[in-house]
Amino acid sequence: MEFFHSSPTGGHSGAHSTIKRMSALVYWKGMRKEVKGLVRECPTCQRNKSDLMHPRGLLQPLPILESAWSSISMDFIEGLSVSRKKDVILVVVDRLTKYGHFIALAHPFTAREIAQIFMENVFKLHGLPGNIICDRDKIFMSSFWQELFGKLGVKINPSTAYHPQTDGQTEKVNQCLEAYLRCMTGEKPKEWGNWLHLAEWWYNTSFHSTIQTTPYQALYGQPPVDHLPYTAGESPVASVDRSLQQREAALRMLKFYLQRAQVRMKQQSDKKRTECEYVVGDLVYLKLQPYRQQTVKHRINQKLAPKWFGPFPIIAKIGAVAYKLQLPQDSKVHPIFHVSQLKKHIGAANFQSELPVINPDGEVSKEPLRIIDRRIGKKGGRAITEVLVEWTNAFPEDATWESLHQLQLCFPNFHP
Repeated sequence: MEFFHSSPTGGHSGAHSTIKRMSALVYWKGMRKEVKGLVRECPTCQRNKSDLMHPRGLLQPLPILESAWSSISMDFIEGLSVSRKKDVILVVVDRLTKYGHFIALAHPFTAREIAQIFMENVFKLHGLPGNIICDRDKIFMSSFWQELFGKLGVKINPSTAYHPQTDGQTEKVNQCLEAYLRCMTGEKPKEWGNWLHLAEWWYNTSFHSTIQTTPYQALYGQPPVDHLPYTAGESPVASVDRSLQQREAALRMLKFYLQRAQVRMKQQSDKKRTECEYVVGDLVYLKLQPYRQQTVKHRINQKLAPKWFGPFPIIAKIGAVAYKLQLPQDSKVHPIFHVSQLKKHIGAANFQSELPVINPDGEVSKEPLRIIDRRIGKKGGRAITEVLVEWTNAFPEDATWESLHQLQLCFPNFHP
């Protein structure tokens, strides 16, 4: 039976194709059930085939807080056009009242500088929070940031590996802010800096269905000053009249597009989640970021590399949708993963693949393992020595020809 499924002619086909192939030659009672069981438990299929299920894990809201600004979320909006010498927005949102601050920044910046900006723009108004929810940006994961806020009694809660939805509140605010700036700046994206203070007022004075009020009123206990609509022709100054009319038109368009986008995103998001729960002791496969070789040359093709690694046993359940895995001792990847990055192993566990080494950027690292062959090549009109390198965390057939000189520069500790 395994011949029809896992042989070169079987090609690890699905249950239906395997049954059709077998039916032309053999048949026995219960064959269909046995073939389906064989295909489901095939380790090669489980590690290499795509997972077609909806993302595992239902949405898990964070606990309701007791006081405002006791817990905040932080994130960066990057990739913006340079406006007033700024190209990044730091978004800080209170988890209880949903009140937010939008702060323009300029690259490059360090953890020390972001901490100073936080003190000048957030701490002076609201004091220190009890905890900060953030993604795994290098600023938030730096030793300086962790040590500083640790000494101040602030707990840093980073998102689980490869699951930015942990910081979903700020991600949602980012979407709203980007939509606002997109509508307001139109064909002049470099002017977003002139609208950021208005965007913060708009966001904090807009009604939120989650809290059934505005963040402004939730924080200060009183409604914000009403915005009086402008009627065309009220101002005798032509430039003022034209500017205020454009503002009213932009606000109407903005509200229409935001409302439509919110309804559409909610409807689609509610359809694309499935509940999944594991218990301690279950064996699961782990999905990691794709291979990337950046140390010498980007020539290693990992298109056919396994999609899943493992299986690894679950040793603890962290919250409702995150699990801690028992990874190899030499692993450098964070052992806690969201359920969407896991897939249950089916069948007997008679093997455990090694986990590849992960660099700080969350990518699979490669280092030269050994030199297989040498040759003399030509580059820039002169002869160079090239070597055929076998890499760690790769198959032998993925060996590549590299310049010996460049290889020794990139890996000084490697002695061929």
